[in-house]
Amino acid sequence: MLDGVGFTLDVGAVVGLVGESGCGKSVTAMSVMRLLPSPPSRVDRGGIRFDGTDLLSLDEHAMRDMRGNRIGMIFQEPMTSLNPTFTVGWQIDEALRLHTNLGRNERHERCLELMKLVGIGAAERRLKQYPHELSGGLRQRVMIAMALACEPRLLVADEPTTALDVTIQAQILALLSDLRDRLGMAILLITHDLGVVAEYCDHVVVMYAGRVVEKAPVRPLFANPRHPYTAGLLASIPKLDGERGVLPTIPGMVPNPGNRPPGCPFADRCPNVLPRCRVEMPPLAGGADGHAFACWNPVS
Repeated sequence: MLDGVGFTLDVGAVVGLVGESGCGKSVTAMSVMRLLPSPPSRVDRGGIRFDGTDLLSLDEHAMRDMRGNRIGMIFQEPMTSLNPTFTVGWQIDEALRLHTNLGRNERHERCLELMKLVGIGAAERRLKQYPHELSGGLRQRVMIAMALACEPRLLVADEPTTALDVTIQAQILALLSDLRDRLGMAILLITHDLGVVAEYCDHVVVMYAGRVVEKAPVRPLFANPRHPYTAGLLASIPKLDGERGVLPTIPGMVPNPGNRPPGCPFADRCPNVLPRCRVEMPPLAGGADGHAFACWNPVS
């Protein structure tokens, strides 16, 4: 369950959405794309604005025109997102068939161009292959090619480097950064890897139990985290000079989204907890520098 999640993506900016598993990152992405089944999901209040249009006001046909066209998405696991019964060429071509007036030969040339754009060699041969014939890194690149087929203004990347080895992760992230610079699109990068956020993002949004608990430009947040949860996440990053065999952790678990306790949902795990924290949810507030946090007793 999401509650009061709000942030802005400027043109050409990369915003990192971070937090533990179960904090609401992927649900936020699926909500933006309106891919959650309804029922059981529903929207009680608020809106999702994109280029002045509230996506929640669009009917399903208009939203389908938006997906894969002006808004692209890279899903977590390409092997379950790609259709195993169609070639990757057919699947990249599908977005072009649905959203453009290009002829068959023009679409084929565009598919080749996209394969080369995302760094896939032997593009003509690869287009004829099925997902199971490709490595994990190549499947992820195919997913990126599909998402970029119509040059979207916004790319939602949900854990785009999950299950990839470190070398391929770096290649995929460098590719996204390069495409952002070339195409001028905004990117919502959902990840649990704070090292990736520090390297590639302009702004950070920290989520916990379906709420935004802190958001700021990347440098101020890493230099001066104000919410104890953010500070705990940063302290949990392994350090080369740390004590061998000792990895700092945040004790406890994320509460069940459907049964959140009153007050701040982080209170039971927080080292700075006050009596007030257990009964009253702090508002998300901050200064003119764009650094906002929701905490009654922030890290000084």
